[in-house]
Amino acid sequence: MKSLLTNSIAAYSLFFAALPADAGAISVDVRFSTHEAQIIREYFDQNPATRDKGKKGSKSLPPGIAKNLARGKPLPPGIAKQVLPDALLARLPPAPRGFERIVLDGKVLLIEIATQVIHDVLADAILN
Repeated sequence: MKSLLTNSIAAYSLFFAALPADAGAISVDVRFSTHEAQIIREYFDQNPATRDKGKKGSKSLPPGIAKNLARGKPLPPGIAKQVLPDALLARLPPAPRGFERIVLDGKVLLIEIATQVIHDVLADAILN
């Protein structure tokens, strides 16, 4: 019985020793592929009316909020997101499971749906 308890404690210790010390250190690195970024940039270069509509049709974000549109930061609550045009979505491979691509303040963002955390930003795709 004593050796069973000792073996159980040893197995338990090995299991938890393999886990990271900080659970917050676990992250998923999802980004736009080079191919996706190229498709997005080419689409907006070939469709200037779509690009200009985004510039003129909406107000830009306040500077404090705009600077927080960065990788690893959550979207501010209540922000109006714009989906990518259907013609562009048809050219792109599906977004990774649990992620979506949106347009916000002249940038194309890849965000995690559940947490609204930004995983990648194409800042020059629309307003170049």
